[in-house]
Amino acid sequence: MSFKSPVYNVISVPIEKVEPNTYNPNAVAPPEFALLYNSIKEDGYTMPVVCYYDKANDKYIIVDGFHRYRIMLEYEDIYEREGGMLPVSVIDKPIDYRMASTIRHNRARGSHDVDLMSNIVRELHMLGRSDEWISTHLGMDKDEILRLKQITGLAALFRDMDFGSAWTPGDEEPDSAREPEYYDKPDGAPDDDIFDDYIF
Repeated sequence: MSFKSPVYNVISVPIEKVEPNTYNPNAVAPPEFALLYNSIKEDGYTMPVVCYYDKANDKYIIVDGFHRYRIMLEYEDIYEREGGMLPVSVIDKPIDYRMASTIRHNRARGSHDVDLMSNIVRELHMLGRSDEWISTHLGMDKDEILRLKQITGLAALFRDMDFGSAWTPGDEEPDSAREPEYYDKPDGAPDDDIFDDYIF
């Protein structure tokens, strides 16, 4: 069976049945949001909102297109013109793959929030996804994943990494931390200043 892109099966969904996800790290500044409104006002909806259909609750959960959804929700003229119906394309994927899909959409547009991205990485780790999986599916290199982990400050996120042993307060002090020990000049040593004290 050949693959068919979701965009070929766009459906009209009442906006009341559409809900945002809880993890979207994409943020739009007011000027860009106003521009999006003008675009939809002048050209209509040219791109559907990507959703996952939650059969148990009969809701469409947004994967991509949250701000296009917001336009209809917040602008009455758009809501009335569209009859409260939002164009939706549906993807059927588990939560970790939907999160990855959201990030890919955002990163392809060059927009994402660092703090929320770090939360995405944390949640994916809690779902059991490795750094390698995150790197492959979110298009991140290992350094970027490490930086996002550091933002969360959670030691559990570093469980896949190897670290050398570190000195702890209960350990014997390393040589570099010891105070130098001074000794008197030995008998018979010359009177040069460099022999005033011996340091060991």
